[in-house]
Amino acid sequence: MPDGFAELAANRHLITGIVGLVLAQILKIPYDLWRTKTFSLTMLTSTGGMPSSHSAFVVALMLSIGFYEGFGTPIFAVSAALAMVVMHDAAGVRRAAGLHAEAINFLYAKLQKHGIQPNHKLKEMLGHQPLEVLGGAILGIIVSVAAIHFFPFAGV
Repeated sequence: MPDGFAELAANRHLITGIVGLVLAQILKIPYDLWRTKTFSLTMLTSTGGMPSSHSAFVVALMLSIGFYEGFGTPIFAVSAALAMVVMHDAAGVRRAAGLHAEAINFLYAKLQKHGIQPNHKLKEMLGHQPLEVLGGAILGIIVSVAAIHFFPFAGV
């Protein structure tokens, strides 16, 4: 019987996607440093920001599947649909939720001026600007092309 964990750990598509995600999270640190002039390791685990790690993950995964399994396969179609939903959600629904949190935090600040103490401030950096999603998608493309270069088709 095959070892499920070993198979999962050796899954080139999953590894390619995870590499895209990790690189995106790491790249958020220097980008945020450039943008805000402050160094913050919390960007390693943050949602939102440049580049979108969700976009990098799903695009790297999708293209890895396309390159190795074929762009005409059902699994590529599923991964492409997943990538479109994730990127639309990142720039749409989650971004809107972040804007709502920003507005609620503004109202909390007004309430505090009148002595009313809300429970806690809401996290505002939830979604992405379209450019951040594009940045993640481009990173996903780069990672998947690099994976093809470093791990060629032999042994697929």
